[in-house]
Amino acid sequence: MSTPIRSKQRGRVPVIGGGRPETPLRAFALNLTEAARSALTEPHRLTIEHQQIHLRRLPQALDGFRIVQLSDIHHSPFTSREQIKRAVETANNLQPDMSALTGDYISKERRYAAPCAELLGKLRARYGVYAVLGNHDHWTDAALITDLFRAEGITVLVNQGMRFEKNGAAFWLAGVDDPMVGLEDLSLALAGSSEAEMKLLLAHNPIILRRAARAGVDLVLSGHTHGGQVSLRSERSVVGRPRRRLLKGLARQDETQIYVTRGLGTVVLPVRFGCPPEVSLLELRTA
Repeated sequence: MSTPIRSKQRGRVPVIGGGRPETPLRAFALNLTEAARSALTEPHRLTIEHQQIHLRRLPQALDGFRIVQLSDIHHSPFTSREQIKRAVETANNLQPDMSALTGDYISKERRYAAPCAELLGKLRARYGVYAVLGNHDHWTDAALITDLFRAEGITVLVNQGMRFEKNGAAFWLAGVDDPMVGLEDLSLALAGSSEAEMKLLLAHNPIILRRAARAGVDLVLSGHTHGGQVSLRSERSVVGRPRRRLLKGLARQDETQIYVTRGLGTVVLPVRFGCPPEVSLLELRTA
């Protein structure tokens, strides 16, 4: 369920009567203008996506466990401190059990790393904030980002896993490095987990889904796609089938589910269309 977070916007005064006659070319130009205006303002239309995810191996004591996911911040001239601050405040207001960060925190310039880490360091969750890196982080300075995040109390999982425990129940929480830079090691991240326990994997790129399914992962949280950033077609084909490339939302491969967030920021151009930025509230439920 998507909930827009509304902010005050300046309205236009409608023209009453008169004016030039409507023509197909004029109508096309007006539609194009409206689309351009929407694409420029949509990056600021933050939404909350509330998604229940039913998991067969989720311990009963963890039924209702709430995770807030943020991804693809891309702090840069395109994504301001104010936009990040608003997303962090929104996430904190949801009072999650855990916060998950799934990569691409900055774009190109190292000088954005420290401000981004400082802002994300204000995230609050009952049982901690966990993060993995994305391809843009590696293309800029992965070591710097990792150090800054850890200094803010954020646990960065680099092909690592741990047993997360609460109320006498547990699951395996793991995070992998990014496959686009050739550093992902899923087997290492799952080393130490038992075959029977539930496994939650943070992975920036959803391309890992098939390998995660073969490895017995129950749920993958990813970003990377921005939901397409500009979406001009339906999520389903003309015959009603989901399109092959997974861009956003909840999907499944065998017994493994994946949630792909649209993220917060933008790349190439500071526009979004049909893909508003999101704070994801994921509620885990026993199947």
